[in-house]
Amino acid sequence: MIIDCHTHINCSDFNITPEDHFAASEQVDACLVLAYPGQSNRQSNELVGKYVTKHPQKLFGFAVVNPVKDDISKKCWSAVKDDIGLKGAVLYCGTEGFHPAHSRALQFYEVAQDLKIPLFFHNTPPFAADSVLEFTRPSLLDEIAQKFKNLKIIIGSMGRPFVNETLGMLAKHKNVFGDLTINPQKVWEVYNTVLSAHEADVLDKLVFGSGLPFGKPQSCIETLLGFNKLFADTNLPTVPRESIRGVIERDSLAVLGIEH
Repeated sequence: MIIDCHTHINCSDFNITPEDHFAASEQVDACLVLAYPGQSNRQSNELVGKYVTKHPQKLFGFAVVNPVKDDISKKCWSAVKDDIGLKGAVLYCGTEGFHPAHSRALQFYEVAQDLKIPLFFHNTPPFAADSVLEFTRPSLLDEIAQKFKNLKIIIGSMGRPFVNETLGMLAKHKNVFGDLTINPQKVWEVYNTVLSAHEADVLDKLVFGSGLPFGKPQSCIETLLGFNKLFADTNLPTVPRESIRGVIERDSLAVLGIEH
């Protein structure tokens, strides 16, 4: 089974129609569809909800939330889960300018833990000029992972540019996972990220993502499985192909506690 844990249909730089998204996801068995902040987060969530409920066996939506501004009540998020049909929540701390451990954010995490709603922290490039880089640091999630030990947390795109902080978080916390969304055009970056995760012994904490529509699942899979060949005639260390395949074929839905 291949599950793409990082896809979008509505985002600021590149929108994709639901039809094109579904066609591009043909190579994977299931995918997470992450809502993107808009003028109304509720409208963004309803858009994703309308799409994923048409394909409930394959698509699993995550609702965007700014806990500083949005409704974070248990009643609201029960409705998000049961009525809109979304399975998780995605936070854009840097883009929306709130500290991940803001007091209202902590209140939301308690609700999310109670309702078994996994969280995806989408705190990665490209960064707008007015985004808050400090709020994107994976190490800021340490307090959250300690306080809410039953809350499943994904660090998007390995927390770039703070990949080492992400590796530390994965090694430290059982409930924290890293989204291995890569850019197939940046093979050296891919190599260093995967090798670092291998050497840190946290490949078992990674889940596969493509970043669709910015990346395509098939090209990401081919890059991950093939980059060792590029260094075959060098003395550079390699990562066992089966270990990489284990990331790509991980049942991430089960890891996150999402029924399917």
